[in-house]
Amino acid sequence: MSTTTIARTVTDVLQPRNALLAGLTCLGVAAAGSWTGIGWGLLAALCAGIIPATYIEWERKRGTWGDRHVVDRTKRAPIFFVILGSIGFGTVVMVLGHAPRDILVAMIALWVMTVGLLGINTAWKISVDSAVACAVVTMLAVVHSPWWIAAYPLVIAVCWSRVALTYHSVAQTAAGAALGAATASAWFC
Repeated sequence: MSTTTIARTVTDVLQPRNALLAGLTCLGVAAAGSWTGIGWGLLAALCAGIIPATYIEWERKRGTWGDRHVVDRTKRAPIFFVILGSIGFGTVVMVLGHAPRDILVAMIALWVMTVGLLGINTAWKISVDSAVACAVVTMLAVVHSPWWIAAYPLVIAVCWSRVALTYHSVAQTAAGAALGAATASAWFC
């Protein structure tokens, strides 16, 4: 298998939608202390990952972007606004539904991270995939179990794949991962 094929597989399997679906579902269970948290985790994943990914796919089919990666940073602002609105809506639903504190905090951390991504993106391209991957692993390590630190090689794999596919530079993936870790850990500590 070629390096490009491996990189494409890694970037597709560990894309933000998938990382958020798996990570926030686990986080919902940990936050609730039981399987009843699955619903909260799925709501979080819907708002933070699935709705934004659906919007990106819809715009891609309309011809706005070539693919889900939206490599031209000047075209990314609408995506960030959709993410902010979707996470904001999900957070309101969680507050009204008395969601467990940690899943609510995760949503706020993701919202703050998205504000940071939007701000940085106005001047410089930053890796959203790396930010999300690192935020998810950091949240799981803080809320669920420190053993989730063992998943950081997945973050490195995401960063590598983004560079190998020439979507980002090493600095852009490192900055994304740092932002994801910083916002996730700041809200939980």
